[in-house]
Amino acid sequence: MAAFGASAAHVTGGTDGLFPLVSRLLLGHDAPPMNKPVSRFGFTRRQFITASSAALIAPMIVPSRVLGGEGKTAPSERITMGVVGWGMQGPGNTHGFLTQKDCQILAACDLDKQHLAQAVDTVNGHYKNKDCKAYHDYRELMARKDIDTVMIAIPDQWHAMVSVEAARQKKDIYGEKPLARTIAEQQAIVKAVQKHKRIWQTGSWQRSQPNFHKAAEIVRNGLIGKLTRVEVGLPSGHHDFAGTASKNKVTNPPEHLDYDFWIGPSKMMPYIEARVHMNWRWHYNTGGGQLLDWIGHHCDIAHWGMDCDGSGPTEIEGQGEFPPEDAMWNTCTKYRITAQYPQDITMIIAGGHGDIRGGTKWIGTDGWVWVDRGGFDASNKEWKDWDRVPENQRKVSLYESSSHGRNFLDCVKSRKPTITPVETAHHSAIPGHLGLIAMMVGRKIKWNSKREVIVGDADASKLLTRSYRAPWKLA
Repeated sequence: MAAFGASAAHVTGGTDGLFPLVSRLLLGHDAPPMNKPVSRFGFTRRQFITASSAALIAPMIVPSRVLGGEGKTAPSERITMGVVGWGMQGPGNTHGFLTQKDCQILAACDLDKQHLAQAVDTVNGHYKNKDCKAYHDYRELMARKDIDTVMIAIPDQWHAMVSVEAARQKKDIYGEKPLARTIAEQQAIVKAVQKHKRIWQTGSWQRSQPNFHKAAEIVRNGLIGKLTRVEVGLPSGHHDFAGTASKNKVTNPPEHLDYDFWIGPSKMMPYIEARVHMNWRWHYNTGGGQLLDWIGHHCDIAHWGMDCDGSGPTEIEGQGEFPPEDAMWNTCTKYRITAQYPQDITMIIAGGHGDIRGGTKWIGTDGWVWVDRGGFDASNKEWKDWDRVPENQRKVSLYESSSHGRNFLDCVKSRKPTITPVETAHHSAIPGHLGLIAMMVGRKIKWNSKREVIVGDADASKLLTRSYRAPWKLA
């Protein structure tokens, strides 16, 4: 599972450090309340400002470690972070940020006490201290003024609630894909991030890999001619990530999991172990199956090459094979979706169909390019040897990132967009959401990508959102 919270620790203060007087204030960080304890370096931000003024009269003598000596990053330059979710993606993302010297993780949140203990022990073990605090309720973590950023890796039904709260609390966000469980929830996240001027990085890390970058750049520079068809091959079926498929009977939730909180805004259902940690994605109450689990990867790359990061299809239809609605896992196991884009481009999104190769393939009037994780192929074999499109053939240069997490931290500092900002994540997932809706209603639907509405189909339009279980509400 990628859930959150488990030990209701009400903690204030933490490793605020010495915040630089100019860059940090320009980035919009507020001073902590006066009742907060001083940092482990002996200063609150307000005290540091006072001390800095005094320094105009008398010099301050501080240890070199405070200024970043001895191979350490000065506390004033560190980006502080809270991690929300310690299931499938959370540990890997967290380990990545722990390796960055200018990032310091101060808090962890998970609804499973065992997962939360692992998270806190991992972080504290890395830093060799006890500074990482445990939280049961994500809102308490978000309320900490000394935390700049959050990494969110939680089940789909929680993406919107937690992300909107993070933006409202002025946190920059590294969030997992798909952006949310529904298009309406995605729209809410986009609106909140834009309103509060937050930096957002989506975990669509393929954009930070050279083979995907090269493939998309070949297409964008017209080397395959006019683009006519795009094939997006995704996985099919169900995969027992947690090894709990046999634990398919209704039981009482374990004491270490707050199951009522974990279900959150979704419909309350009896506890079945095979439907929670990691395998929550195989039931439509909490996830979106292979289609929505992967659409934010290969369709994201497809859109990159198509120059569709801010747009989408006009029509979409699909057929799929679904287990019974009351099955333990009920998400679509085999599917084929056809989407029509402007300029007579057809996209095929398929899982479980042998004629559509896994990954992303663009087909044009003068050739084709295919790319997947660790794989690259093209009609022009010379392209395989390129590191990137040569200068004399490159009119369009795509955003480059060699490290997805590093790109996020750099953009937190520069306030420039990441390689996969929230708007891109939103549009990358829309074809998956619309394809699922088309399969559910059993007919072609029309999409107005500018207004982001389904045209002339009231029943299909209802599926753009879902009802929330009381007392949960999306602001």
